[in-house]
Amino acid sequence: MYTIAIIGYGGMGGWHAKQLLSLPEEFRLAGIYDINPERIEAAEKDGIHGYQTLDALLSDPEIRTVILAVPNNFHKPLSIQAMRAGKNVICEKPVMMNAAELEEVIAVSKETGRQFSVHQNRRWDKDFLMVKKLIEDGSIGKPFYIESRVQGSKGIPGDWRCVREAGGGMLLDWGVHLIDQLMYLVDSPVTEVYAHLLSVKFPGVDDNFKLMMRFHNGLSALVEVDTYTFINLPRWHVSGDSGTAQIDDFSCTGRIVRARTEEMRWEPGIVYTVAGPTRTMAPRPKESIEELPLPALESDARDYYRNFRDADEGKAPLAVTPEQALRVMRVIDAVFASAEKGTSISLHI
Repeated sequence: MYTIAIIGYGGMGGWHAKQLLSLPEEFRLAGIYDINPERIEAAEKDGIHGYQTLDALLSDPEIRTVILAVPNNFHKPLSIQAMRAGKNVICEKPVMMNAAELEEVIAVSKETGRQFSVHQNRRWDKDFLMVKKLIEDGSIGKPFYIESRVQGSKGIPGDWRCVREAGGGMLLDWGVHLIDQLMYLVDSPVTEVYAHLLSVKFPGVDDNFKLMMRFHNGLSALVEVDTYTFINLPRWHVSGDSGTAQIDDFSCTGRIVRARTEEMRWEPGIVYTVAGPTRTMAPRPKESIEELPLPALESDARDYYRNFRDADEGKAPLAVTPEQALRVMRVIDAVFASAEKGTSISLHI
């Protein structure tokens, strides 16, 4: 039985507890600690042991790994403290406030021999796995442009996400997920970023942002996070040299449309539409395209914990490595710099 404890029993701490408790034959949740005594009481009402101090949790010899589900500005000191106490660490995202902090934590991981990973659970999201599979299968040919976005209209929650010093804002909240997905999906270094970070309703943090990424292999990507949009665009829109795939939203509905043949017969004259005449943008003849369903697959986000355990026991390679997280944080550092300077930033990460 692999024993884990959780530091921080807010929204994500409670989510981790629920996931681990759903796997009683594989994992034992030793308990939680939270700086707020009311959250410890809430855990105990949920039937979970509450440690009264952080030291009590870290000194428990039964605990192999701790999960950090605390505001972002506490990730670095608690990661270091836990590893020096002999515990492996699963850190919530964003892994740190910047790349320099993560470099310090990686050094402590190597010094102590403790395993360290960031909880990039959205690599197990069904919509992402659909995109990954259709690209691997060549369903739309060679991809050259990807749009990845999440959009809502309620603003952002009134918690640490509104506080810059706590690592608030959408780039560090949702952006880190979408950037990690793209960098995992595209086997090529990032060579350029250009970003607009907007504060529409929440001064002091980015509550909306637009990011263009260019990869060394020529692929470009748009990453977009909006919290005040009332008509949503597709979650994914992927363009390949023989077709296009679209996933509408988190329901994972969508379709693949691709060319039946490489050659396409042009209409001899102008096509007249309600908006005006066009030839270049006229629809293809129906017989020249075909529509396919998205790949059918299932996923289980709890596989993240299983992989972390197996890697700790020497049975599998770690799925989300510190080195991967460091690449992502270096790109995020460049994104902040791009937004501040108003220019694109060249890099090779």
